[in-house]
Amino acid sequence: MSTALKQPAGSSADEMAVSFARVLRGAGINVPIDSVITFVQALDVVSMTKRDDVYWAGRATLVHGPEDQQLYDRAFAVFWERRNATDTAEDGPPQKITLLLDDEDGPNKDDDAENNDDNNDDDNQTLQMRFTANESLRSKDFAQYTDEELHESLRLMHQLRLAGPPRQSLRLTHAKRSGSRHDLRRTVRASLAFGGEPARLHWRKPSERQRRLVVLLDISGSMEPYARALLRFMHAAVVGRQRVEAFTFGTRLTRLTKELNSRDPDKALTRAAAQVPDWSGGTRLGESLRRFNATWGVRGMARGAIVVVLSDGWDRGDPEVLAEQMQRLQRVAFRVVWVNPLKVTPGYAPLARGMAAALPYVDDFVEGHSLQALEHLTRVISRD
Repeated sequence: MSTALKQPAGSSADEMAVSFARVLRGAGINVPIDSVITFVQALDVVSMTKRDDVYWAGRATLVHGPEDQQLYDRAFAVFWERRNATDTAEDGPPQKITLLLDDEDGPNKDDDAENNDDNNDDDNQTLQMRFTANESLRSKDFAQYTDEELHESLRLMHQLRLAGPPRQSLRLTHAKRSGSRHDLRRTVRASLAFGGEPARLHWRKPSERQRRLVVLLDISGSMEPYARALLRFMHAAVVGRQRVEAFTFGTRLTRLTKELNSRDPDKALTRAAAQVPDWSGGTRLGESLRRFNATWGVRGMARGAIVVVLSDGWDRGDPEVLAEQMQRLQRVAFRVVWVNPLKVTPGYAPLARGMAAALPYVDDFVEGHSLQALEHLTRVISRD
């Protein structure tokens, strides 16, 4: 009979899964973002109160090698069963996992090292899973970042996996069983082995291609506290995923895909900053979207694409123009996602003229004030 698990009040499956992934990473297990997403989906299917269901859901999605199984078992006992896990390994003495919650470079680091040296001769070895300062950056508001934290956030953003749902291409590929069209060339070639008799029919089907991702970043004065961090997110998207187009807009629209395509972040961001003449200026959302639709979007770039708008919705232009251009964009795009850093503010309502005009034509309206919010954005983008 499966042991019952008690979950903290108010904790969702998403929060529990992400927190458990942090514990596994602290124990030295490589847990990519896509594995965490799969774990969350598994928790939606199984019972969160049954120990065996949660254990095997995590074991199947988060453990990718036999060398990680013992660490996973101990970490599971610490996190889900709320106890220090002391297990006897086959090849050595028991090992105890202790959760520490101080800074990686904090004053206790040297003391911990000395204590570990003193205990090397003990029978029990302690594996300490420490949450580093990087974990605090995930929930910290971008507006409060220091220059050093901005630099560190770029490394963390490169770990995000931006992968939208695939789309069917006009190109055909070989189908193993059945498809939409006969593959005459392959059928005739295979018939030669049977004296010219078509003993087996071969088929072709439409291939799948990755959807284009288009990112539009508002760099007006009202977005200045967030634009620096979100520009780094755009760079991570461009260099980490194929078929990404990047634009900035304020009083004008600027395409930055080429400038952000460099793997060197300092070089890419310097080139991008030099290309943008209207940094921290006014905002004309409607006019910028009109130019995007007329020059790139409706002509093909936005067709079937996922369009992400990073903006607080403040606009000095005509809201009717913005509504008209958003409607045009929604007609051709696969999905329009609006990311507003102010949405996290308690009591927030989309009362700004631009935001109110655009919202009826937005498929997903999400937050964008922190790394944790951007992780949620990646899940929104990957959804069918």
